[in-house]
Amino acid sequence: MMRWRQLNVLWRRLLRLERPRQQPALWRPRDTMAVLLVCVLVAVLASWPLLVEPSIRPGMPAPFTARAPKAATVVDSTALEERRLQLLPRTTVQVVDQRATRVLQQRLERSLAQLEQSSRQPDALGLSQQLTPAEASWLQGQGPAALANWARELRQAQLRMLAQGLNGNLAEGQLLEAANLQLDSMPQVPRALGARLLSRSLLGQANLRADPALSQRRIEALITQQGIPTVAVKPGDLITRQGEPVSPQALDVLDYFGLVNRRPRPLAWLAALLQALAAAAVMVLLLRRWRACLEPRQALLALGMVMLVQGVSLWLGPLASPLVLLVPPTLLLAQGLGTAAGLSWLAAASLLVPLPPGGAADWRLLFAAAVAAAGALAAGRQRSRAELLQLPVLLPTAAVLLQALLLQSLGQPAPVDLLGEALLLGGLLLGGLLLTPLVEQLFGLLTRSRLLELADVERPLLRRLSSEAPGTFEHTLMIAGLAEEGARAIGADVDLVRTGSLYHDVGKLHGPQWFIENQQDGDNPHDQLDDPVASAAILQAHVDEGLRLARRYRLPRPLADFIPEHQGTLKMGYFLHQARERDPAVPESRFRYRGPRPRSRETAILMLADGCEAALRSLPPDTSESEARAMVRRLIGARQADGQLALSGLGRGELTLVIAAFVRVWRRMRHRRIPYPIAPRRAFSA
Repeated sequence: MMRWRQLNVLWRRLLRLERPRQQPALWRPRDTMAVLLVCVLVAVLASWPLLVEPSIRPGMPAPFTARAPKAATVVDSTALEERRLQLLPRTTVQVVDQRATRVLQQRLERSLAQLEQSSRQPDALGLSQQLTPAEASWLQGQGPAALANWARELRQAQLRMLAQGLNGNLAEGQLLEAANLQLDSMPQVPRALGARLLSRSLLGQANLRADPALSQRRIEALITQQGIPTVAVKPGDLITRQGEPVSPQALDVLDYFGLVNRRPRPLAWLAALLQALAAAAVMVLLLRRWRACLEPRQALLALGMVMLVQGVSLWLGPLASPLVLLVPPTLLLAQGLGTAAGLSWLAAASLLVPLPPGGAADWRLLFAAAVAAAGALAAGRQRSRAELLQLPVLLPTAAVLLQALLLQSLGQPAPVDLLGEALLLGGLLLGGLLLTPLVEQLFGLLTRSRLLELADVERPLLRRLSSEAPGTFEHTLMIAGLAEEGARAIGADVDLVRTGSLYHDVGKLHGPQWFIENQQDGDNPHDQLDDPVASAAILQAHVDEGLRLARRYRLPRPLADFIPEHQGTLKMGYFLHQARERDPAVPESRFRYRGPRPRSRETAILMLADGCEAALRSLPPDTSESEARAMVRRLIGARQADGQLALSGLGRGELTLVIAAFVRVWRRMRHRRIPYPIAPRRAFSA
């Protein structure tokens, strides 16, 4: 019985740890249906191979014993493919690239133009210093017509050399010898000068490119000459024995005799479809668990990336690189939705990607998942785009080195071009970083870099606040300091709290004079208005106007949530008291903010900081620390008793840490200063 109670207590603790800190945001029914529809599409792509996959595959146990019904000669597809792969690196047909040829001809034209100018103005260019005395004398003695004929012969010689194809690895001596042979009919001096011009214009250049179609034709011709590998069977020969692994050659023979079923298997496909649908749905639930403010478009972005990975994998087949497919989306989601969301996407995508099973594909997938997980952990710690720019260099380099070491230790050849894969991965990561601001705007992602950029007080909206409502701006900075310290104390998102604090009162720009921190001469417009209901409407208007400005300036939703949630559904106590002095029956609901109440720890901390900031600043200089703590605890307790923190996820222990953090900030604000002696003024004598 005691052991059962201990297990029950442990289970309750685990449930408390896994319970979301805040309630997920509500989605509209049509948004939920759109996400479910995309989940179904993801499941269909993941299970698609089962609709076209044969009933028998190499390596699987044979479902029956089969014997050859007649004699036959069957093409050995596995040996044929191996021979084709062996011939591919050594059988590349190259053709002349006309575009590269035109570029090389233009280089020669520039050299001839410089030579002609040097002949007219010997001191204008340094080219004349490269000529021998005999060449310079010959060049000066030629007329325009003779030089034109000489240049025409050079062009014809270059054209003949390029028509044969030019390799960029030829030595300069080889090029010079070939040019001399092409200009053999010229006298010695112009031939030497022309050969040198030709060799210099062609040195290190190439005008050849590989032609895949011709290469494939040559490979097929070579295979035909060498003989297509076949498997010969006689009547009654044993092809497969039930329960034994099916070899690739046995599969070819079975397929030849029509014993391989290539029709869809509905039950197996339905099972795979349901498994993939469950994986996609669990991924969305995990994203909402770790990011309660997840928007439907962000869930669609994650699912769309899974579909993109699946489509590319189905299209390329064994050529698909898991490293290139998994790492860039993981980094993007880790930056925009958090490390936990990026890892959740990685787990789902690794399970749903339809890579061919077995052998190298398995370890490549595991290796890619490990690199992507390391990248997600690193991306979650980067605080600027400059730091993120290091990842397109570090991740591909580390991936290449680790793969090379792993293959060398296992004694296996590289299944892919590691350097090419690393360059492609680096290019995709760099392109993703360049496109990140666009993706942030389209899908409402809030990366750490964007948070820090929005916290710049020179941003247009914050600049307006500091110039049009300076009292509110100073109040905002003080609250930001309190909220930041409170968030740091409980491990909340400090950057989000700091940036959200700066924007929480921007709605006061609609009428700064209605708020006491901006009233400089002591006149309060509310006294002249003398209408508590209208005054309460003005206070609510600063929330409504703040949301309008957030939409106008395209603030991300997590930042816009600070505007209504920092007030929650609090009472406007001063005006409620005035209204009940006139009419005791006035309903309290008319003097409460419309909310919603704080739905995250960050917005709840801002509400508490907003309520404690003025009270802490108004404490007398001789207030003790225990008295300040008691006052902060009383104010926070009032918010808690009013139900304002019910949806925030803040626990009792976290509130204690927040109280201590607020008192620490207050203690720093009231630090003592040394009184400096002021020298008396000297009297002037007449």
